[in-house]
Amino acid sequence: MSSAKISTGPGEGDVTGPDAGAGVVLVRYWAAARAARGVAEERVEVPAEGVTISELLAGVTERGTPRLAAVVAICSVLLDETAVHGPDVRVALARPGSVVDLLPPFAGG
Repeated sequence: MSSAKISTGPGEGDVTGPDAGAGVVLVRYWAAARAARGVAEERVEVPAEGVTISELLAGVTERGTPRLAAVVAICSVLLDETAVHGPDVRVALARPGSVVDLLPPFAGG
């Protein structure tokens, strides 16, 4: 897998620039993850070949607070509406156009 430089900015739309192979993954934060990040969603620039979920999460938490890292560590992860867990986070690829949802545990079922 490639090591990706992950960058983001508020209000980014489609990514254009010198890295023509780059694209955007939409990361959506739910409940406590939203509170810890301070936004409901953000667009993350990734290379055309994508990044693993673990690389994506490392990039997201690196830019956040320690609280965000703690919340993300217990989140369920959906990649394009499919659960990704266990060893799959090291191999599943989020490619440009993917949507990644971070869902903390919810009380009461």
